[in-house]
Amino acid sequence: MQRNSIWFRVIRCGESFEAQIRADLAAGGVQIETDMPGPYGIVCFEQPDAQVFATLHEARQDPRRRVLAVGASAPGLETGMMWRLLHAGASDVLLWGSGGEAAQVAAKFQRWFEVDELAEQAISQESLIGDSPAWHSVIRKVIEAARFSTIPVLLTGESGTGKELLAKLLSVVCASAGATNRLRKELITVDCGSLVPELSGSEFFGHERGAFTGAHIQREGAFALADGATLLLDEIGEVPLGLQTQLLRAIQEKTYKRVGGNVWQKTNFRLVCATNRNLEDAVHRGQFRLDLYYRICGCVIRTPALTERKDDILPLARHFLRDCFSGNTPEFDRAVSEYLTQHVYDGNVRQLRQLIERIAHRHSGPGPITAGDIPEDDRPTIDDTLHSWPDEEFERSISTALATGINLKDITRAAAETAVRIAVRSAGKNLQRAASRLGITDRALQMRRATSRLREASGRPVAEPGRPAR
Repeated sequence: MQRNSIWFRVIRCGESFEAQIRADLAAGGVQIETDMPGPYGIVCFEQPDAQVFATLHEARQDPRRRVLAVGASAPGLETGMMWRLLHAGASDVLLWGSGGEAAQVAAKFQRWFEVDELAEQAISQESLIGDSPAWHSVIRKVIEAARFSTIPVLLTGESGTGKELLAKLLSVVCASAGATNRLRKELITVDCGSLVPELSGSEFFGHERGAFTGAHIQREGAFALADGATLLLDEIGEVPLGLQTQLLRAIQEKTYKRVGGNVWQKTNFRLVCATNRNLEDAVHRGQFRLDLYYRICGCVIRTPALTERKDDILPLARHFLRDCFSGNTPEFDRAVSEYLTQHVYDGNVRQLRQLIERIAHRHSGPGPITAGDIPEDDRPTIDDTLHSWPDEEFERSISTALATGINLKDITRAAAETAVRIAVRSAGKNLQRAASRLGITDRALQMRRATSRLREASGRPVAEPGRPAR
């Protein structure tokens, strides 16, 4: 990832406005390239039109892309228009003309560079596999919160979506050089859902010798062990109301007493909480203290369900399959690949792992994983294999595009380019297999990819294969 590869695209912008921005950026030390299709860019305009929205929408197709929308400060933009630009794919919107914008641009890109580099390092690890936009987004949020703040982080989402893995990532980032408040790498975890009510105070705060029957020695609790490190309170929504009051003081004041003790102990930790419950609903029902909720929700990050990151299903499945074989790992044949991507995972990634383990247990021989390797109880029924398309999700995507000013030609092109990108990725970058899946020739696929790269580099219309440029 090159830090100086910031492309600059001008869309129906007056020469004087463009010249002013270029001069200000150069004076501020921001290096721009007009024809470099890198992950970072600036879209410059005086008033947003359909071409601006189309450019932002195109940029949003790549989860690693960061685009700053820059408009003239006079006559300015309506607030609603700024939200539309962000929704269309802009990472931020900036009005130019009041002074100091170049330094602001440099600071924004510097942070994006740092966060994205850490995100790429994290996703390359075996435990954080995923290339979907939803997964990239949540990784970025965790890293940014860990790197540039000390506020408590609340991880929400369904069971099996990787909340504990993200807490481990947060602890690693908090321990890295450059973190706002550098801590030890260690992550201290308390599973609040498995606590015995009578001993829960001891788990959190520790106890003095003789504090209760069986307390033969002094014991340190989680708040003491987490001093100088990261503390994860997993399933925080399961903590009884009576204990929530004690937790509130410890979290707010960073002080506590051991059970049976009279001396206030001090501790300093980075707090992360996780839950699959809706804590706001629990507050309304009187099952969770409002003041405690406000203390733990400094930054709320929702982990996406596996249905929101379908592009990650096969990479995750291959990873779990490798864990099941000591030697050569077999591939999934086409029927099994389609089955895995269309299967419903109520238990999310955890359920996918268990399914792969059951499939691997049945497989024999050197060949690929085939449909017969899928256990009978896991196989789809005939009705399950008949999926209607286009579905509601597709229609919602088209509706969003139309609402943000994307015309039919750009929608058609974006759909085709998305299909090509998904086919190439799912085929492991094997262009012959990807072309077969798309129902086109290898040559046609190569031409489409080349056309897409030229369009991205130039920012101008390029003829589709077999069609004249407009």
